[in-house]
Amino acid sequence: MKIKHLFLASLLLIILPCATHSQDEPVDLKMVYKIKQEGFKNSDIEELSFWMTDFVGPRLTASKGKMKANEWTSQRMKEYGLENVRIEVARAFDRGGWENQKTYIAMTSPYYAAFTANPKAWTGSTRGLIKGSPVLLDINSESDFEEYKGKLKGKIVIMPSSSSYEVSFEPLAERYSKEDLENIEQASYAGRRGRRGDFDFEEYMKRMMIQRQAADFLRDEGVAAILTSSGEFNVPRSSGASYTAGEAQPVAELYLPVEAHGRILRLMQHDVNVELEMEVKNIFYDSPDVTNVIGEIPGTDPALKDEIVLLGGHYDSWHGGTGAADNASGCIVMMEAMRILKSLDIQPRRTVRIALWGGEEQGLHGSRGYAEKYIRDREGNILEGFDNFAVYFNMDNGTGKFRGIYVQENDMVVPIFEAWFKPFEDMGCSTVTLRNTSGTDHLSFDALGLPAFQFIQDEIEYGRGYHTIMDTYERLVMDDLKHNAVVAASLAYHAAMRDEVLPRKPQLESLSNQESRRF
Repeated sequence: MKIKHLFLASLLLIILPCATHSQDEPVDLKMVYKIKQEGFKNSDIEELSFWMTDFVGPRLTASKGKMKANEWTSQRMKEYGLENVRIEVARAFDRGGWENQKTYIAMTSPYYAAFTANPKAWTGSTRGLIKGSPVLLDINSESDFEEYKGKLKGKIVIMPSSSSYEVSFEPLAERYSKEDLENIEQASYAGRRGRRGDFDFEEYMKRMMIQRQAADFLRDEGVAAILTSSGEFNVPRSSGASYTAGEAQPVAELYLPVEAHGRILRLMQHDVNVELEMEVKNIFYDSPDVTNVIGEIPGTDPALKDEIVLLGGHYDSWHGGTGAADNASGCIVMMEAMRILKSLDIQPRRTVRIALWGGEEQGLHGSRGYAEKYIRDREGNILEGFDNFAVYFNMDNGTGKFRGIYVQENDMVVPIFEAWFKPFEDMGCSTVTLRNTSGTDHLSFDALGLPAFQFIQDEIEYGRGYHTIMDTYERLVMDDLKHNAVVAASLAYHAAMRDEVLPRKPQLESLSNQESRRF
């Protein structure tokens, strides 16, 4: 019997460390409970959603709307009790400020039809109300420009259709199924997982080059306005022109959804006379900087207080809607996470900081500018903030519920996140995948080998609404945002209280050089 007991005891000594290894990462369940109670029962999500969309309005980079949003948000941070609140210049912005003040277009013959349109940002105005029959500009190569030389002055030019509508039998909104999440959880090293689908990059670049050449040609020819197809469901999309402040203003250009654009083209193709009237008024002004809004809960541990746990999302938007899903939603969630932590009077060992970025839509300017100021400058010099960087959590995939996290191939953090997400398993949020995801501000830090992460989110109807005039308050799912704020607050808390910072990815020299060039 004694031999048997000794054998069992020895076996337990071998097995127990293996069995408890995944539980070594401490999780403060009492604090998780408090965060859930505060986040679900005393939420400020709905108020934040109103003020950060309906009230402040669209937030195009370097616009007066973005400035207004910065001021409101910094004031709310102070009301929450955050410290070191500031609006900080991140980078110079060569396009300057731009705003749309009036947009009108209608077809007056063969019958009257008012169209919904959206001006392309950083394009000019019409000379008051203009009328005329549109001229189709069919350009497929540089040689095609000769055909139109000297024939377009004062004309309304309509570009060929670049897309066509196809009926979809997929649901407009959906959540990830268990099988979907299991698939995402499987590691993949085939490349970064994009947020917005695959596309033919070569064809895209060719089209962009022709469009830039056409824009210069049409301006030089003195056309009155340009009509371009972009958007569907009678909802035009938003984007911006290639423009540098001080250059001649690009020709007034409107995006028409495929339905309106297609109707005009089909009438023209059947030799039906089409008459249009339109008026566009846009203003340009000096506004040379990309700005971020920053606030924090200071750390209390003398040895760790200079280390930064960073939460964020980009606050800039396109101009057509109010940028609700893209990306007021991420900013709302991170603001609420900070409110939760502050209301619970936590005393974090590390500083917990929120940064709401500007200029993401034009190239991650806000987060890259922050990295250049605090972490590594443009000459490649490592700054103090590099060693003090603990972790960054980013939200920028619309209103959808967090279902887990992409760890950007960082094997070392997997068991840590598995422990931290365990309390949210019954909320459908526990998937930890080694996969990369791309297209937003965590890349500014991940490119430097720092731990920076984006959440797995239900897509809801993100692809239909982002970058369009329908990206408004109605796109927000309040319960999902509350869920996300609770998860973000918990992760920030545990990162701030942990004895060590999250492990960084060992960077091969060749990879570091490659990422440096991209950065």
